[in-house]
Amino acid sequence: MFPYPSGVGLHAGHPEGYTATDIVCRMKRMQGYNVLHPMGFDSFGLPAEQYAIQTGNHPDGFTKHNIEVFTKQLKMLGFSYDWTKEVSTCDPDFYKWTQWIFKQLFEDGLAKCVEMPVNWCEELGTVLANDEVVDGKSERGGYPVVRKNMRQWVIDIVKYADRLLEGLDEIDWPESTKEMQRNWIGKSIGAHVDFKVAGHEESFTVFTTRCDTLFGATYCVLAPEHRLIDMITTEDKKDRSRSV
Repeated sequence: MFPYPSGVGLHAGHPEGYTATDIVCRMKRMQGYNVLHPMGFDSFGLPAEQYAIQTGNHPDGFTKHNIEVFTKQLKMLGFSYDWTKEVSTCDPDFYKWTQWIFKQLFEDGLAKCVEMPVNWCEELGTVLANDEVVDGKSERGGYPVVRKNMRQWVIDIVKYADRLLEGLDEIDWPESTKEMQRNWIGKSIGAHVDFKVAGHEESFTVFTTRCDTLFGATYCVLAPEHRLIDMITTEDKKDRSRSV
């Protein structure tokens, strides 16, 4: 795991994980394997940005300083990293390849810009993943998070769903881990069904794996950020729908 250089030094959790991987690497070398064991720093993104805001320092200066401190501490701990292969994600020689990969994805139709519901945190000024939101607040800082529609770049990973699922049968992973991956991919076989809105020309689409049960449906619920909410909500209920 590449650490975020967003603090003044390593914390206790860093060597805990690094010690385990270093033990395995040393053992494999003794068994005659050619082991790739590099180290690097995940120096782009929210942790570095927030550290810069909180300390009032420019991210370029403190990030480089923190990397120097982290490197010194890691070497003092005696880990057997191959420092000739050190990387930093804020280094132009590194992120030019990230940009190149995105360009390939875009040209192949796998990266697209769409309007979609996201977790927006005003205090952090960014969109958060579901895993970064706990009880309606940001995991980092505990700031309020709201759901809203925004234009976002997304990777069309759905096109690889079958390939990812099939690949799980070919790897030597614990079955519990593979099952977790299958659940994350979340492939379901079903159908899209359109429901018309009474008194309107509009309709909305739902996905179901059991079309035969739809005849027993008594009502439908739309997410607060759905495009039809403002259109079909009565005036006396609009304030309530916006606060959900």
